[in-house]
Amino acid sequence: MTPDQSNESRREPNILPGGPARNRRELWRRKLLWIGVWLVFLSSPVHDLVSGNHGAGATAAGWLGLAVFVSLYLALLFRNMGDAPFVSTLVGALIGSMAVLATVLSLTMGSAWLGLYCYVSVACGSVLPMRAAFWTIPGTGAVLLLVGLRSDEEEALNLLLLVLLIGFAMTGVSQLVRTTVELRKARATVAQLAANEERLRLARDLHDLLGHSLSLITLKSELAGRMLPDHPDKAARQVADIEQVSRQALVDVREAVTGYRRPRLASELAGAEVALTAAGVVAAIPAEPDLDGVPEESESALAWALREAITNVVRHSGATRCAVDVVRRQTLDGPVVELRVEDDGSGGSGKGPGNGLTGLTERLEKASGALEAVRLKKGFRLTARVPAGPAPDIGSRT
Repeated sequence: MTPDQSNESRREPNILPGGPARNRRELWRRKLLWIGVWLVFLSSPVHDLVSGNHGAGATAAGWLGLAVFVSLYLALLFRNMGDAPFVSTLVGALIGSMAVLATVLSLTMGSAWLGLYCYVSVACGSVLPMRAAFWTIPGTGAVLLLVGLRSDEEEALNLLLLVLLIGFAMTGVSQLVRTTVELRKARATVAQLAANEERLRLARDLHDLLGHSLSLITLKSELAGRMLPDHPDKAARQVADIEQVSRQALVDVREAVTGYRRPRLASELAGAEVALTAAGVVAAIPAEPDLDGVPEESESALAWALREAITNVVRHSGATRCAVDVVRRQTLDGPVVELRVEDDGSGGSGKGPGNGLTGLTERLEKASGALEAVRLKKGFRLTARVPAGPAPDIGSRT
């Protein structure tokens, strides 16, 4: 994950429109935009209070009740809007207090205060889960009708549709905000997984490349050291081979890092014969195999399998003979190309599959292939199998 993605995933959820809020002040400004748009319904209660329709005591109580109601509304939505929906004692108490205040003020102050139920509906749609909002919003409308029967039935009917519409509209807006937040988190997770997969690919490639090349360099260095006193000319040829292998290893590593390397099976067969001969192992290597129609990904997977198998034979097995065979077979899943590497060695330490075989298994699985490693009575056999044609469409079999 890049630093920008990491920082983005730690930002607080944004309230639409726009991308993630850059700071807390911008986040609160966006919340105020979405929450404050409904303050227009305060015009009727405020007009009722300033018109002088009530006595001094009733007017003061009305202003106090309206201030408490607006405070509860702002506190509830500023704290919870855009977060994951939940039902808690505090949320329930705040919404319940708003509904009680709206009812008391509407019954005592008159029909001009019925608009307060719009705020109760907005609160239910903004902070409650969908299942809870789907019954609390109609419940708010029902309370509005009951209260309106005692003050102004016509006004209550006019407000009923508005209460339902804005409540469910805020439910949709809240769900959109939460979905946007979840998508942003999912995008950051996908980016992290892609980075992990790329690191794993690079680790496999470097292990396969350097393991083979360094083993060959070690063998030729030991051979050159033994030849140096009596056969300096042969030792010089071995040193020249070491230089060539080192240069090729450097090229291979650079190509692997940039993601362009796809080894060919024919070149790996030739390299296997050189490595086995240098290690004093009698090699039985087939001629260039028939790979017509074999996908490049399948051939590349077989080439990596051959390289890893030969590296294990040279470094771990102590074998004196190694046979390699490449054949085509027809199976129930379609035609496959099978690579078999069999030696008469010990098969390694016997402590389970190492990093090479584990990485090779993953590589073959990506090419829809499979790996089998079998310890024989005297020796070891590794079999890699990949499709000889494009991967079958699973949907076409049904």
